[in-house]
Amino acid sequence: MDNKFKGLYVEYHILQSFPVTCLNRDDVGAPKSAIVGGVPRARVSSQSWKRAVRQQMHDFGMNIGIRTKCMQKIIYEKCIELGAKEALALNCSKFASELYVKKIDTDGYSDVLVFITQKEAMAISEYMKSINFDTNQIDKTKLKKIIKNNVCSVSDGLDIALFGRMVAKDQDLNLEAASSFAHAISTHKVVSEIDFFTALDDLADKQGSAHMGSLEFNSATYYRYISINLGQLYDTLNGEGIIEAIEKFTKSLYLAIPSARQSTQSGSCFWDFARVYIRKGQRLQVPFDKAVTKAFDGGYLEESKKILCGYLDKKEKLSGSLFGLKYKADYGDDENFSIDDLCSDLTTSILKE
Repeated sequence: MDNKFKGLYVEYHILQSFPVTCLNRDDVGAPKSAIVGGVPRARVSSQSWKRAVRQQMHDFGMNIGIRTKCMQKIIYEKCIELGAKEALALNCSKFASELYVKKIDTDGYSDVLVFITQKEAMAISEYMKSINFDTNQIDKTKLKKIIKNNVCSVSDGLDIALFGRMVAKDQDLNLEAASSFAHAISTHKVVSEIDFFTALDDLADKQGSAHMGSLEFNSATYYRYISINLGQLYDTLNGEGIIEAIEKFTKSLYLAIPSARQSTQSGSCFWDFARVYIRKGQRLQVPFDKAVTKAFDGGYLEESKKILCGYLDKKEKLSGSLFGLKYKADYGDDENFSIDDLCSDLTTSILKE
């Protein structure tokens, strides 16, 4: 299959400000952090924001992959649906699960998490039905080929196509991720603060606190970098649904926010600014090595935007033809250019390739 998108990327350079929050916690419950350019920054891990994007896709009504240690149960239930007797369904589901994992306990739980889709589980079960659920007749090579052809699609398991899958037991079942997520970092120096709190007992007959504690929090303007390898996505989806995939992903990326402490330190803020490219060649991320200081009107957003665009514009000039520019848009300055307009422009530009 000819892949006209090979070497083509969609890149998102996003600035997003949050007030008092703890979007992503470390092992002691404090906001995650990093030292960048010798300065402490707030950080949100890539895996935290990827999970939020997956959940947002689900909220949009899309079937997302299942990450679970109970893969055997999923295959077992599909085999039962297709008419297998319980004992045969158990044998088939155990055999299929052992293609992915090394150990399964007596309760059907595997030693590692498996990323699987309903489409993939059904394809496996349908193959088992074709051989009358007789594990002695299984052709491993044929079964693996069926799995590879049915792992995911734009309608079922797009998140696996985007974020990839690693199967330590068998590399043939691995799937290369089409997306790349950087850890979000604050564009400026951030030092976490402490929230001391107390709680009262509604039925207490004396004054005073029934509980006291403390939580760490911060506030920051984050730079987020995400890219999509359109060639890889096209290959994984077998050339189908790439336009819908980019639209759904972009909108999920716009709305998704990590869930940590949303009930006590709500952080519900959309993008403030984004520069979005379609480019051919090497990906490009802004390091923000020099921490932003407050601009003349206070806050960090405007100065962060100035540095972001200045860095990218300079790299575009210095890179010449190697920059490979196909499309560029700035979101956030023009209130008449909505996220819907951005998605429409993106998909139209991709279709022109």
